[in-house]
Amino acid sequence: MIPRIYIPGDSGALALGAEKVAKAVRAELAERGIEAKIVRNGSRGAYFLEPMVEVATANGRVAYGPVKPSDVKSLFDSGFLTGGHHKRWLGAPDKIPFLAKQTRLTFARCGINDPLSLDAYKSLGGLKGLQNAVAMAPADIVKQVTESGLRGRGGAGFPTGIKWKTVLDTTSERKYIVCNADEGDSATFADRMIMEGDPFVLIEGMAIAGIATGATKGFVYIRSEYPHAVATMNKAVEIAREAGVLGVNVLGSPNAFDMEIRVGAGAYVCGEETSLLNSLEGKRGVVRAKPPLPAIQGLFGKPTVINNVISLASVPIIMDKGAAFYKDFGMGRSRGTIPIQIAGNIKHGGLFETAFGLTLGEIVDDIGGGTATGRPVKAVQVGGPLGAYFPRALFDTPFDYEAFAARDGLIGHAGITVFDDTADMLKQARFAMEFCAIESCGKCTPCRIGSTRGVETIDRLAAGIEPEKNLALVTDLCNTMKFGSLCALGGFTPYPVMSSITHFPEDFKPAPARVAAE
Repeated sequence: MIPRIYIPGDSGALALGAEKVAKAVRAELAERGIEAKIVRNGSRGAYFLEPMVEVATANGRVAYGPVKPSDVKSLFDSGFLTGGHHKRWLGAPDKIPFLAKQTRLTFARCGINDPLSLDAYKSLGGLKGLQNAVAMAPADIVKQVTESGLRGRGGAGFPTGIKWKTVLDTTSERKYIVCNADEGDSATFADRMIMEGDPFVLIEGMAIAGIATGATKGFVYIRSEYPHAVATMNKAVEIAREAGVLGVNVLGSPNAFDMEIRVGAGAYVCGEETSLLNSLEGKRGVVRAKPPLPAIQGLFGKPTVINNVISLASVPIIMDKGAAFYKDFGMGRSRGTIPIQIAGNIKHGGLFETAFGLTLGEIVDDIGGGTATGRPVKAVQVGGPLGAYFPRALFDTPFDYEAFAARDGLIGHAGITVFDDTADMLKQARFAMEFCAIESCGKCTPCRIGSTRGVETIDRLAAGIEPEKNLALVTDLCNTMKFGSLCALGGFTPYPVMSSITHFPEDFKPAPARVAAE
């Protein structure tokens, strides 16, 4: 039997040197005259172990990592093609603690199969959800998704089934499914992992959404900074079309659904759904006022479902295993699993899919292993650059939409950025305002002007100028931005600013030494 060697080819692993490792493995195979098949799979998401090389043995897959090109010769000398021991030996991948503790539903295939092999996808349970969907009435599909409790994994947490039902119930000769893959938050890479490691699950989810709502055309809007995801998704769409998964007769049924990939130009605000729609239509990425809701009047004025990658990629498991199966995971109104992306100053960074309900402390300390520097954790930002900073005193907060909202935080796209005790929270608050000022589309005054004034006011605070007056002014600006902005960019910027002021007041006290040090 020809040995199979798995070397991740997704951009996360590539950034850590996977291509150099693959080149070294090919050279070593050639030099030793060994015939083997190298499979460029996606990453399993344990990025602190990447590049992680796996080999299929008679006793199952064995992993090694993080592998450097200089390790390759000694790996072969140690008999790694048959699972031999080596300093980089990790054993069975699913027994690695970081992976063993997870509940993988949406990411069940990530890192296991060849991302562009439809046969491999089907052999691992793929297309079962779509097969069930084509045999059902649209209303029954919508009902199943609604009963599962699936909520938007892009930030707002809006129930997916309600959005789908609105589009289904709206009469129109044309409807659309739009996948928001404009993943731009700090510490987020779940969308990219799915698109590069298991693209067919997203295609399957979009096809189910189309059948459920009467939409026959879909678009995936991917940010331009994701060239590997764009390339993989384009190839996967072609393969799916040729295999009859997409087209005029989806899986041989009377249902028609096709899709295409569109690339954004790098504006953060295009992650907001109406701004994304404008960009898709070839217009400037500016936020639209609501109403009308996109579900009623969206892309090209037609009823449109807009979901993010993880929401759509979670649909196939619901249609395969049923609503009750999915709803059994989680807590409160947060059902199913969530791919938590752990980054920043953290020992074990990567993607951790689990049911809602783990506390922030368990995620940072137990799963993440604390800071990479070994220093105490000072703050954790959850939800990207617009998320609140939580101190250790709030580490008992369960990962749940309502629990975070109750403490003036948000889950967002479930990205977690960890900071140790050297972080200056005044600088972090300033960064939030500056980020908003740079990325604002400029349509509404609270966001456009408020963020610029916010930077100026925080600079005055840093300089020790009238601290009480300027602290009150920042608070007032945040209040205006939170309730007066058209979209979440201006509306959520107050979260990191006010949480920094509330939980880390010592960093905002007059400090002439701060200016002198800079």
